[in-house]
Amino acid sequence: MQNPPKNKTTEKVPHGCFGCDGNHFGRRDFLRAGSLSFLGIGLSQFLQLRHALAAHEAVNRAKAQACILVWLDGGPSQIDTWDPKPNSSFKPIATNVDGIQISELLPRCAQMMDKMSIVRSMHGTENNHRRAQGYMLTGHRPIPAMEFPNFGSIITKELGPRNELPPHVMISGLDMGQEKYFKAKFIGAQYDPMIIPGPRVNPANKVVEHDYHVPDLSLPKSLTIDRIANRRNFLRMVDESYRARAEFAEFADLDTFTEQAWNMVLSEKVRQAFDLSEEPEKVHDAYGHYPFGQSMLIARRLIEAGCRFVTAAGYRTQAWDAHSQNDILHRDYLCPTLDQSLPTLLEDLDRRGLLESTVVVVTGEFGRTAEMNPYDGRDHWPGCWSAVLAGGGIRGGQVIGATDDVGAFVAERMISVGDLHATIYKALGIDWRKEYMHPVGRPIKIANTLSDET
Repeated sequence: MQNPPKNKTTEKVPHGCFGCDGNHFGRRDFLRAGSLSFLGIGLSQFLQLRHALAAHEAVNRAKAQACILVWLDGGPSQIDTWDPKPNSSFKPIATNVDGIQISELLPRCAQMMDKMSIVRSMHGTENNHRRAQGYMLTGHRPIPAMEFPNFGSIITKELGPRNELPPHVMISGLDMGQEKYFKAKFIGAQYDPMIIPGPRVNPANKVVEHDYHVPDLSLPKSLTIDRIANRRNFLRMVDESYRARAEFAEFADLDTFTEQAWNMVLSEKVRQAFDLSEEPEKVHDAYGHYPFGQSMLIARRLIEAGCRFVTAAGYRTQAWDAHSQNDILHRDYLCPTLDQSLPTLLEDLDRRGLLESTVVVVTGEFGRTAEMNPYDGRDHWPGCWSAVLAGGGIRGGQVIGATDDVGAFVAERMISVGDLHATIYKALGIDWRKEYMHPVGRPIKIANTLSDET
């Protein structure tokens, strides 16, 4: 939420990026444009140059350099978490920001409210998990004719890699079938996330194992780095000889992926970033000895080492999908883990000087119904839900939008997924009005906002 309105919920503002300021031409602009013909520059070229310079300035002004998506798979109940209502079984509690309350299930988060912004008026149209995930992660409703890139892949493409780390990583506890919408699609497989398994739980003591490692980055004990380098040089010689006899276009893409793989396997920085054993026991304790907590710890390590976008999807598949026993699940399992790990992540990033340069996004694919079903659960509800943003220069201690008395419908300032994406892009210095050309010949907005106005 860049430059938010002073009145958090009552001021009428147009849809689009939260508080973005548009660039408008004044009389002097037209006078300058009219004189360009003397320099041999057309008006269209002037406008293109102005747009390019504005985008360059936005990148230079941006505080954020990376993003962590905290993925709450299945869809949390908004009224039992960030938007408490009388029809919830749980009471609202005060936060460390006057006038803002959240559920009693999140007491530690309540004391971090000054670092977080709650968007209570998220609105979608998809009621099915897979389709809602597609909408949330791409900003476009899924259609058979084309597929759209994940917004993390777009961020990776626009910002480029840092250091030797893979720029896009997903720490996943999800079923493989759910990873479809986390991919880059037509913008290129090089922007797909490196998908790694979440930390394992020791069945004997139910505690996450600290010797976590990524199998593909682990060399056999019989192979040293020097031997690998020698084999790589030999392979290059054989490969060059073969290509002199057979040239194929696909070699170019293959080279890109091969080089990335070699760099990751041979890089000490990469291996260290994924090595949880380097963290003190007190840090493991702070994040929590369960897959979600440890996935947040891995995310922090990766961002610190140079990753651009990390998805921490440490909950099991559809863990938040509380069609039955909603109150029990939220009270005893879901909210306690979120309330431990999320504040720890924010505190850890802040202590290391990374919070200002890292946007943290907390959301699922939709919300839950305001009323309970016969099984004491809440069903799917895309009509409104809550998302949380922190870091990256986004001002904390604010609430965007509002819902009705029972948390069923948006009452003030409806926010689409595209609007949310636009805010994230702007924090990262990315021109959120940008379009990509789809292979079918159709321009695709990277932020499919409710309005082009800002």
